[in-house]
Amino acid sequence: MAVEIRLTAASVAKVRFAVSPLGETVLALRILLGAGGHAVHQPWVRQSRPLLAGERELPLLRALIAGGLPSFLFPVPRQRLPSMAAELDLLRATEEDFFRQEYGAVLGLPAEDVPEPATVLPRLAEALRRCHELLIAPHWGRMRAVLEADIGRRALTLVDGGAQALFAELHRDIAWDGGQLVVHGRRIPHSVYTVDAGGHGLVLLPSVFNWPNVGVDKSPVTAASIRYPAMGVGLLWEAPPPALTGLAPVLGHTRTQILAALAEPLTTAALASRLGMTSSAISQHLGALRGAGLVSTQRKGRTALHLRTERATQLLGIAAPKS
Repeated sequence: MAVEIRLTAASVAKVRFAVSPLGETVLALRILLGAGGHAVHQPWVRQSRPLLAGERELPLLRALIAGGLPSFLFPVPRQRLPSMAAELDLLRATEEDFFRQEYGAVLGLPAEDVPEPATVLPRLAEALRRCHELLIAPHWGRMRAVLEADIGRRALTLVDGGAQALFAELHRDIAWDGGQLVVHGRRIPHSVYTVDAGGHGLVLLPSVFNWPNVGVDKSPVTAASIRYPAMGVGLLWEAPPPALTGLAPVLGHTRTQILAALAEPLTTAALASRLGMTSSAISQHLGALRGAGLVSTQRKGRTALHLRTERATQLLGIAAPKS
C-alpha cells in the first residue's frame, strides 16, 4: 500500500531534519526481537542480543515492538539533536486517548481492555532508557556521526536543488508528485493511505536501524515524519583496522578514536559531536596528543581546526596520501 503525504506550501516551508535516539532504540529492539533487520547489522546483533535477555520488561517490549509499532513510540523530535531524556519525556506525556487507540490497535484489544496509560508509560519509558544505555549508548558516537553526516549531505542537496531534488534522492520508494509525497510504490485506486501534514510540516529522520527501508508515521499528532535509510550505515559495524586495535591499549581508546577521526580537519565541536563526548573532554585529549606531536592545530579567529600529523598516520599504520 502506498502512503500519500499531503503537503501545503506552508508545510514544505517547514521541512526539517532531526535525529531520534528513542526511535533508533525502538527500531534496534525490533531487530533484536527478531522482527526484521538487515544482515548489515549482524555484528551488532550478535554482540547485543545476549545483553537484552536480562531486561525485566521484555514481555512488555515484545508485545509492543515485535509486531506492529504504535505511533506513540515515535514522538516527533522538537530539536535536531534531542537527548534520549527529552524524547522519553515526550513518550511519558502521550495523550491518553491516543495511547489507548494505538495500544489497542497493535495488540488487538477492545478499548475497555487497554491498561491505564499512567501504568504502562512509566514502565515503558524506563525500560527503553535502560535498553538505550545498554545497547545503543556505547555506539551512539559513531551512529550520531553517520546520521549527522547524512543530514549535512541532504541539506546541501536542498540548498542546491530545492525540495524536489531532496525528496528525489531520499529513497527509491519516495516520489514527489504535484505537492504530495508518495511513499512505497505507485498510487493505485483503493490502495492509498493518506496522511495530512496540516500546517505542522514534515520532519525527515535519517535512520540506522530502519536501514535499508523507509517508514512513515501514519498517525501523526503534530508534524508528519519519514524515516529514511542514512548513507554510510554499511561501514558502521566494521571492525577497526588491526593497527587501531593494537594502539588503543597504549594511547587509550578515546585518543585512538580521535586520531582515526582526524584524517580530515575538524573543529573541537565537530570532533566532540562525532565521538559523542563533551568539547571540554575532547580539548584535554587534543592537548595531550598535540604535546606528543600527533595532532596539529591551526587557528583562524575563534575557529581551531585539528588534523593528525604524519607521525600519527604512521603510528596508525595508515598510508599517508602522496602529494
